[in-house]
Formats: sequence, structure tokens, C-alpha cells
Amino acid sequence: MMVAKKKLRTYGEHFTSVSIFKKFILPEIKEEIYNYRWVDLFCGEGNLILPILELVPAKERIKFFKNHIFLFDIQKDLVKKSILNAQKYGISEEIAQKNIIKRDTIKDYPVFILDSKLPIYHITNPPYLYIGYIVKHKETQRFLEYFSGPNKGYQDLYQLSLINDLRHQIKKMIYIIPSNFLFGSSVSNKIRKDFFYYYNLKKAFIFEKKIFQFTGTNVTICFFERKQSPKKEKIIFQGIKLNKKPQKRTYILSPQNNYRAGDEFEEFVNYYKAPVSLKVTYYLTMEQVEKNLGDKKIIVVDANSFNGKEYEKRIISINEKLYKLIKSNILFIRTVDTGSLEGRAGLYLIREIFKADGILVSRARYRTHPIQIFFQPQISKEDQILLKNYFNLLLEYFRQKTDSEFMTTYKYSNSEYTRKYLGLSQAKKLIETFPILNLKRIQLIEFKNLVNNKDAEGIINFIKSFNQSKELFLWA
Repeated sequence: MMVAKKKLRTYGEHFTSVSIFKKFILPEIKEEIYNYRWVDLFCGEGNLILPILELVPAKERIKFFKNHIFLFDIQKDLVKKSILNAQKYGISEEIAQKNIIKRDTIKDYPVFILDSKLPIYHITNPPYLYIGYIVKHKETQRFLEYFSGPNKGYQDLYQLSLINDLRHQIKKMIYIIPSNFLFGSSVSNKIRKDFFYYYNLKKAFIFEKKIFQFTGTNVTICFFERKQSPKKEKIIFQGIKLNKKPQKRTYILSPQNNYRAGDEFEEFVNYYKAPVSLKVTYYLTMEQVEKNLGDKKIIVVDANSFNGKEYEKRIISINEKLYKLIKSNILFIRTVDTGSLEGRAGLYLIREIFKADGILVSRARYRTHPIQIFFQPQISKEDQILLKNYFNLLLEYFRQKTDSEFMTTYKYSNSEYTRKYLGLSQAKKLIETFPILNLKRIQLIEFKNLVNNKDAEGIINFIKSFNQSKELFLWA
């Protein structure tokens, strides 16, 4: 199994089951099977095309196969498997070999398939291999040449497949691709901007559960259609999210936000940063402790020592300066949902959760550990509690509004909600909207009332109004 997993990772291949095809794709295309050439340039075992033959009468299948089906794969053994699968539908090996071909279709696009009166309909689950992974592993470095010349700037093999179809003016495609195509930022900004200038997204099935054997990568089945003319415009489509139960939602992808889905959170934190904002730093490190040794004793938990139930507590001896810094900053960030409603990502009081004064990183820093936050300028403990309540209230508001789509799915589990990860940069941006350094007394009273009443809509309207009015008075 480990050998198989490594081989799949080398090629970025994750095979799609026939059941996925029949449940989510076939119902969308069954009425038009005679109107297209059905192509998969990364066919694997042929599971995304060959089952179409079940809709064709047995006597007509050979003729249909010759004119309507073309499959390709870079691996010789997978081509053989596809040919064997075609034979199960009554296609002879000799005929199957003519239309099921070994070929590196990213490097060498099979333009001959375009020489027909029938338009191409490309249905595929292309390879997923992020360029950052390719660079680091010797067995995948041969793929680096793909990302040169006109492909420079793209970040994944599946993106090269999309751009190849764009360049060859394929009119309709169905792609099973990582959900970061829709929800990622820097990893997908370029491909979305380039691709959605020419294509619409008509529909998408968004999976928040595991569908491949060897990867937990979140995937989306996207139904693309080429525009009549290139245009920079909003993309509006129906999305069906699949987790414990299907959820339907209309998505709007805006060119101003690089066509990123679930972007309401990013729009808010980017546009409504406070005129004078709090600066934050993360982590209390052993290096800081060793540089500030002294006779002031303080209790910390060690984020690198977890026994399965709790973090180990330690007493450290430090100087007055670091002692005051730790005692003055009472919050930590939980970046990962625990699975319970009480343990969702957000800001928490160190003393309340850990019965300690600080959180020490004794070895390596991990973004998924509890992380102590330090503020500049220093704000009072009362204002930090206000920030905690503000932060968590707005975080939950945007999670509900976007179904947590601005966050990263952490792990599949049986918890009552899909566990998510909040990035430290996202947390920093939300903290920077906290207007505590800018408010006059009367504004502060209004702001506190909104937070204490848990009025998320009221808070957002307050923040928007405050920023738009350009009132830059500092707290007196």
C-alpha cells in the first residue's frame, strides 16, 4: 500500500470511482452523449468516460467508441487497465488501442482530437502536484520544466491542464480538482484570473469529506463552459456542498477579489482595517526566556509537551521586563477547531483555559499549537477581553455566513461540524479591525454595548461607518 501511495504521489494521481461519476457527472450529461467527443487527457482507469457506454445499445458501442471516446494517460500500465475496462463494454482490444493512448498530455496536447465536427467535452480528474512539492522531491523534479515559458506563475499540475484546455478553446469541461481552486488565495489567484476571463462556472459539487483512498485533499467537481467572448465579470454559480448533508448555495466570484469564493471575510478585514491598528506578535519562545533570565517566577504551559490530555506546566525564572510582558498579555489564539462547540478556533484567556500565565514554545513553533499573543501598543486587560469577545463574535458571524469557507479544512472527523484551521495572518487582520486605539469616549461606549449584546451586524455597521467617516480621534 505504501508503494502504491508513493507512486500515486509521484504522478499526482488520485483515481475516481465509477460511483462518483455515475452519481454526480452522468446525470448532467446523459442527454447529450451523441453530441460530443468525450475526452479524458488523464484517464487513469477510464472511470470518467467509459461508463458512458452503458447508455449506448450494445450493437452501437463499437461505432460510438470509435467516434466519441478518446482517452490518454502518461502511465503505460494505466493505459492497459483502461483498455481492459473498455473490453468489458464490448470494445475489442484492437479498437480500444486506437483511442486509448499513452501520452504526456500536459507536455504534448493531442491536437488531433480537435479535427472533428463534434466538439470536445473534456471530463477529467487531472494530476494534483503543487510546485512547492515538486521542487522538494527528486522523483517529481522532472515536472519543473512544465512551469516555464508561458506556464510560469502557475502553481499546480491541474492548473496547467486547465490552461491547456483554455488555449485549445475547449468549450465544455468537467474537472475534479482541489477545492483550493475556488477557495485558495495566492496558490490560485493567477489561474482564476486567467481562466475566468474566458470561462463560466455553471455548477459545482464541493466535497468536505474524503473521496480518494490516499489523500485528504478537498475536491470540487466543476462544470465549466467557455464564454461567447472573453469578459472580466462576476461569475455566479450554484454550489452544492457535500458533508453530512447536502447544502445548496449561490456563489458570486468577483474579479476584484481574484474570483475567490467565500471571500466576505477577506473583504471585511482588508477594507476595514482600523486607521490606527493594534500590532500583534505571536509566540513566547525559549530563546526569549534564555535572554531574560532573572528571579521572577511565573507559571507557563509548554506547547511542545502534551501528554494526550493536557500540556505540561513549568515554572520559569525571568527578569522583571519579560515577567511584565507575559503577565500583561492574557490572550492566546486557538487556530484549530477541537471538534466541540466550546473549542472552536478563536481567542481565549490563558488563565481560564490553562490555569497559567503564559504559553511557552520550548522547541519548534507549530501553527496548530495554542499560541500566546503580544500586543503593541500594550492595551489593558479589560480591552483584551473586549477584543476577545469582538474577535470571536465576528469570527463566528463570518463562519456562519460563508460556512467557514475562508478557513482551511483541518481534518475529517465525526464531530458535529467540519473542523477548520484559522491562519495566523487571518487572525492578525481581524485583530487589526479592532478600533480600540481610535475611539472617542462616546464611541467606545456604543462599541462596548454592541459587543456585550453580541450584535455582530451592528458591530460590522459600526466599523464600516467609523472607517467611512474617517474619524481618527484617539481614545483620550
